[in-house]
Amino acid sequence: MSYSFQVTVDCAAPHPLADWWAETLGWQVEPSNEDFIRSMVSQGLATEADTMTHNGVLVWREGQAISDPTGPPGTPRVLFQLVPEPKTVKNRMHLDLRIGDDDPEQVRAALEARGATFLHNGSQGPQTWITMADPEGNEFCLA
Repeated sequence: MSYSFQVTVDCAAPHPLADWWAETLGWQVEPSNEDFIRSMVSQGLATEADTMTHNGVLVWREGQAISDPTGPPGTPRVLFQLVPEPKTVKNRMHLDLRIGDDDPEQVRAALEARGATFLHNGSQGPQTWITMADPEGNEFCLA
């Protein structure tokens, strides 16, 4: 039996971080179903405190997902979920962004201009990569 999965990123601000990663990957922020959210609140199954407005849209406060709009059904998505504690240690798992023939230094500079942080360059044999952190400090590599 095989399973599908999603990658979940704990964060302090799910919606801005989802926006950042959607732009970085060329993916889309999954649309909010405002009617459903209002229905859950009106039925007492959620409260106004469970919601917020982001970019003029009513959303669930606790999380936001992004997905590849060109991927086949079942393509993994990334969920950004609100947690109360800040990031304190190195990630045990991270994303490697395969940038193909794009110039790594140009990609690095563009990401830094949008709030990423350069951490270090790495290499093993003929393979090289750039380790960076997103605006909340989650590590990722450009490969």
